[in-house]
Amino acid sequence: MTPQPPSTRTPGPEAEVLDFPLPPPGTMGPPEKCAQLRASRPVAKVRMPMDATAWYATRYEDVKELIADSRLIRPTINDWPSRPDFADDGPRLVTMAELEGPRHLALRRAVASAFSSRAVRDRLPRIRELAEHLLQEFEEGGRPGDLVAGFTEPFPLLVLCDLVGIPVQDRDWFLPVLAAALDDMVTSEEGRRVTDLLHEYVAELIAQKRHRPGDDVLTLLVRQCEDGTLTDEDVMAFGLSMLTVGFGISGFFLADSVHTLLERPDEWARLRDHRDLMPAAVEEILRYMPVMNGTVLLQATEDIEVGGQNIHQGDVVIPVLASANRDGSVFTDAARLDLCRADNPHLAFGRGPHNCIGAHLARAELTVGIEVLSDRFPRLRPADGQQPLWNDQSVTKSPLTLPVTW
Repeated sequence: MTPQPPSTRTPGPEAEVLDFPLPPPGTMGPPEKCAQLRASRPVAKVRMPMDATAWYATRYEDVKELIADSRLIRPTINDWPSRPDFADDGPRLVTMAELEGPRHLALRRAVASAFSSRAVRDRLPRIRELAEHLLQEFEEGGRPGDLVAGFTEPFPLLVLCDLVGIPVQDRDWFLPVLAAALDDMVTSEEGRRVTDLLHEYVAELIAQKRHRPGDDVLTLLVRQCEDGTLTDEDVMAFGLSMLTVGFGISGFFLADSVHTLLERPDEWARLRDHRDLMPAAVEEILRYMPVMNGTVLLQATEDIEVGGQNIHQGDVVIPVLASANRDGSVFTDAARLDLCRADNPHLAFGRGPHNCIGAHLARAELTVGIEVLSDRFPRLRPADGQQPLWNDQSVTKSPLTLPVTW
């Protein structure tokens, strides 16, 4: 089903519109308002930055239900009031998240083996090699150093490019184009131009894999086009998925995680000295880190009722994973980072047909990242007198710089 533009219906008095909750500047969240909303208005109407309203769900049980509800779909990146003419003549950034039904299922099945726990386990030596190479270059740059520029940003990108078959040497070209394509404030004309560029880039990659196959996921998918299992449009959706969110979220998450641990030196030391804690610690970090403060946007294809609110067809719904993962009715002492937490049914990777296919890879990147950092720099700590710079313009909070010494 093709999504419609989000509803701009004026809500009745029973649905007072709140300002979109945001963490204070210089923090990663989740927004303090979430705890109040969970208690008093677990499904509340909020005003989004793009001149539209949405239902903001903060309670664990509601979020868990919404992210697996087949009546809610993801509108494409271009289906927003700030870009009203994209639907007329501009190509859409359709990723795996927006695919539904048989096409989505076929594509997930096609890439499942490459992202399975076994495949990721087999790639661990290569992932570690990439991390160690980056940190060797980082160390050679001298103290203090910016860990974001030197490690947490390039590491997930290198891992993803290596696995998927995207030439990492192209990053100086495609990273600025991606930033422009995903900018909420981009004009329609500029949006169409950069979307065209991304489509052309992925189409060229597909053509290259046909003529020069490699040991990568894009080659695997191109071969499945030849037997009719997939289409070029399916491979395009996968390629755009990897470019738009495949490495970006992992980079944000790794930076947030390392920052949080370094601000708790006793916890950093525990993980450094007791590697047996790592599996449970990784799950707790996934629960605690609020990378997805409110970036999962869904749209109702029919009227539904959630948390005592009537959500109409066309309404946008935001299940706030970061808030759900701090719900005290599910997690004991939910606001505290507990690296030994045993019962941890977090929702960091979503749920249902669109749960994150890269979950095993994300866990591996986090595990290897922390282990290699603590192996090479056992005395890693924040640099004296230097504070991180924060990305305060986005709901996906993350430090833009992370000054450290060792």
